[in-house]
Formats: sequence, structure tokens, C-alpha cells
Amino acid sequence: MSSPLRKKLPDFPWDALAPYGVKARKHPRGIIDLSVGTPVDPTPDFIQIVLAENSNSPGYPTTAGTPELQEAIRQWAITHLGITGDFDVLPVIGSKELVAWLPTFLQSKSVIYPKVAYPTYQVGAILAQSQEIAVDIDADQWPEADLAWVNSPSNPTGRIHSEDEFRAVITWARKNNSVVISDECYLEFGDTATPTSIFAAADGDNKNLLAVHSLSKRSSLAGYRAAYLVGDAELIAQIREVRKHAGMMVALPVQKAMTIALADDAHVATQRSRYNSRRASLKPALIAAGFTIDESVAGLYLWCTRHEDSWQSVDWLAGLGILATPGSFYGADGSQHIRIAMTATDEAIADASSRILAAVQG
Repeated sequence: MSSPLRKKLPDFPWDALAPYGVKARKHPRGIIDLSVGTPVDPTPDFIQIVLAENSNSPGYPTTAGTPELQEAIRQWAITHLGITGDFDVLPVIGSKELVAWLPTFLQSKSVIYPKVAYPTYQVGAILAQSQEIAVDIDADQWPEADLAWVNSPSNPTGRIHSEDEFRAVITWARKNNSVVISDECYLEFGDTATPTSIFAAADGDNKNLLAVHSLSKRSSLAGYRAAYLVGDAELIAQIREVRKHAGMMVALPVQKAMTIALADDAHVATQRSRYNSRRASLKPALIAAGFTIDESVAGLYLWCTRHEDSWQSVDWLAGLGILATPGSFYGADGSQHIRIAMTATDEAIADASSRILAAVQG
């Protein structure tokens, strides 16, 4: 007897953007790519030095991470997340692979995620053959599910959760004995508002609560694939065991680099200032071009709309040599928005602003 067909993954969204990249590259001054949020600022020298010093790494690293890295994550979580009570930590190979595979590891039958959201939440549900459930922010209205994702600051919108919203999520988790994982990868990038962790609202009871954090943006380490989990010790033990069997190990030189990066806040403040300055530089030009900036109080994106189909906005900007992301990539509710990343140099952001202003001022 044949087995049922697996669910088909959606088309990779970025492939649909390629023709607009071709159009943008034809601009006389070249393309300014503000679509994919890949860091362009250098990895801080002190982190590069540690990576190089540990490059002779002939043996297998441990899945659990070195004792030094575990302690660095623990101390960072206590200081930056406000976590109390019993908890554990676990390094992972970038946050995207965790998002994609966590429902499989936990054998989730149903997965909740925001209606406007990072698309890999849905991909993870599909890979696990789970029911996919897109929801609004208010957890009081959520149906039952095994696993729920929350995202604060949000990718793509830059929205942050309030304490009351987090408490409603935790209440939902307790009521349904469900797992909640809070994607907090942009937590340290507040702008006009200061993000907080779900653990600040947990009152020391971390059962069924997890948070994922990444060094990709905070430390410009996207190429290192460096992230980590914090939360419920029993859940992390379960996830760690699966990862051990699957050979999912963060490379030892990367673990050493993570350890030193987590111990320093100064470079994070510098990076936060860069992203916020770029946002402040670009906003007036977009507003002059008729865009409304929604949310965008934290993180590293501008979420904006001209109340038209998102592809029309993408096409208009591509004509100026600027590549943005259509909000439809993040769900039907984003179909009239675009996401603009601050992951370009100061010079490129200034150039983008001048092109937009020149287009609208004639």
C-alpha cells in the first residue's frame, strides 16, 4: 500500500523577486539591494580574531556546546531577558534551521504562527506534516495547538509584544499544555520602543516556554551560523537528544566566537545605532513618496505601504534601482506592504533616499 504524498513546500519566495532585481540592476547608478536582510557591516575584529585563533579544530564539537559557551548564554539570558527560575540553553546552527525543524523534533500535530510572519514558520509546519494555523496577535482568540510561534520584534513589521500580550500567550500555553517558542532574534534592536522577552512575563515558571536568539544581526555573524535556545530545561533536553542523533553541532571555532561575542555589549550598541540611523535617514524619503510607515519601532526593517498591491511598490522602487521585498511574502495580510531592510551601507541608504526624493520632486 502506497503512503500518502507529503505536503508540497511553497515555491521559494525570493525566486519571484529575481526579475525585479534584473530591472534594478539596469539603473545607471546600479542596484541598492534592500530586500534580503543580510548583514553588510564587518564582523567585529575581536570576534574574527577568536575565530582564527581556534581554526585548528580537528575533533567533533559537542551538541550541547562547550561549558564556557553554555555559561555565556546563561549569563546573557539572565542579564538581557530577565529570565529567572530553572532553565537550560542550547547552541544551534543559525536560527532558521531551528525554526524549520523544531515542529519535527517536537512531533507537533498543529502549529500556530502570526498571520504576517517570517515564512519559515509555515515551512517548518509543512516539513513536520503539521496543521498550519495563521493567527492574529491576541492569544485569547487562538485555537488549540501543540506549538505556537510568537515573534517580537517582528520580522517583517518591527512590531513588539506588550507584557499583557505575552501574558495572554503564556496563559494560552498553560491552558492547552502547549509549547510556545518566542523568536526574539532582534531583541537588542529597539528604536522608538524597547523590546522585552517572553521570560520577563513568565514569573520564573518557564515550563513549555522557549526563546530563540541569534548573533547574525546583533554581532554581524550571519555567515557563522550562530544562534541558541533558552528556556524549559526538559524541552531543551529533548531537543538536544534529537540533535545529537542527527549530528547537529555548531562548529567549535564558532562556539568560541559566540562565547566572546555574548560577553560584549558595546559592539551591539554600535550596530543598533547604525540600523536606527539608517531607518531615520530613509523614512522621510519614503514618506515623501507617499508611503505610510507602519509599526517599525524595533528590528532592522521598515514596513510601509502606499495602499497598493505590494508588487506595484516593488516595481516602482526597482525602477529607481532599489530592490525591496513584497509584503505578500509574509502572508496575505501583508499584500499591500513592502519590507525594506537596513542591511546596506550608510552610503547606499543615503543614495536610496536621494533617488526616491529626486523621483518625487521631479
